[in-house]
Amino acid sequence: MKKKDNITICVANENHLKYIDTILKTIEESSKVRGTGIAKRTHEYVETKMLEGKAIIALAKDEFAGFCYIESWGDKQYVANSGLIVNPKYRGMGLAKRIKKFSFDLSRKRFPNAKLFGLTSGAAVMKINTELGYVPVTFADLTDDEQFWKGCEGCVNSDILKRTNRRYCICTAMLFDPEKHKKNPVKKIIEKIKIK
Repeated sequence: MKKKDNITICVANENHLKYIDTILKTIEESSKVRGTGIAKRTHEYVETKMLEGKAIIALAKDEFAGFCYIESWGDKQYVANSGLIVNPKYRGMGLAKRIKKFSFDLSRKRFPNAKLFGLTSGAAVMKINTELGYVPVTFADLTDDEQFWKGCEGCVNSDILKRTNRRYCICTAMLFDPEKHKKNPVKKIIEKIKIK
């Protein structure tokens, strides 16, 4: 658990289930405002992530401030940090970066040999990913796990992905390969990140 500026970031558990509807509403509203795709998730899906210890939540006392979850694919060879969202009231404070770093650390701890990846259309997330050591890649470099790609069906841009046989979409694919960072340890990369 990390606490800064009266905002606590921790691994979500059964005590945080009451925030699921707020999280889903915040994701939906953000998608409309941005005009870009954010894959929709069900209440049950987010609940499962929380109960599995694969969700990260940020709280300002008892108020929802931010969220992210992790999921493994391809027999745990790939891990995605997904669903990163920050309550509009807490944007511009570096909270997304803090949540993403917490998620990154949790992913590396639970799946130390996995390649971490993400799909994003947001410039801020691309910047954070780059600071963590992710690089842009083609969609072919990502998992071929059909269950992962089914998750994209909830996005408003899924038709583009289907039309191009999963080669292109609005999102940018980014990958962190731990093998490529053995000479430049993750710790050194993380230390470069300046958290406000």
